Amino acid sequence: MPIIKSAIKRAKQAIKRHERNVVTKRDVKDATRAFIAKPTAKGLSAAQSEIDTAVKKNLIQKNTAARRKSQLSKIAKNAGVKLETTKKAVTKTAAKTIVKPKAKSVAKKVTKSAVQRTVSKKPLAKKAPAKKPATKK
Repeated sequence: MPIIKSAIKRAKQAIKRHERNVVTKRDVKDATRAFIAKPTAKGLSAAQSEIDTAVKKNLIQKNTAARRKSQLSKIAKNAGVKLETTKKAVTKTAAKTIVKPKAKSVAKKVTKSAVQRTVSKKPLAKKAPAKKPATKK
């Protein structure tokens, strides 16, 4: 058992992290097994999503995830399952908000060059191209 205060804290943190990691890894295994038992498009999507989550949390490496997802898609192909692509439909109200945003609620991103243009009231001068050294004749 650690004696130093910081070591005690690290031990507690390690236990908490281990529990979180076990849960995420268990989710990956459950989703993968569920897909293998009954291959469906929804199951494939769920399994791939859980694998991506594990990569995001640094529980498995990127190449390991790619290999596992490849194996899952191979199983899906042999079973005749296709991953459905979902398209987001744009409604009329959403299109109006995209076209006409409210001026007060939209904060513009200010860049350094935009600030310089407004301060100097002149367009910024372009950099002169680098001149080639003169060659001897």
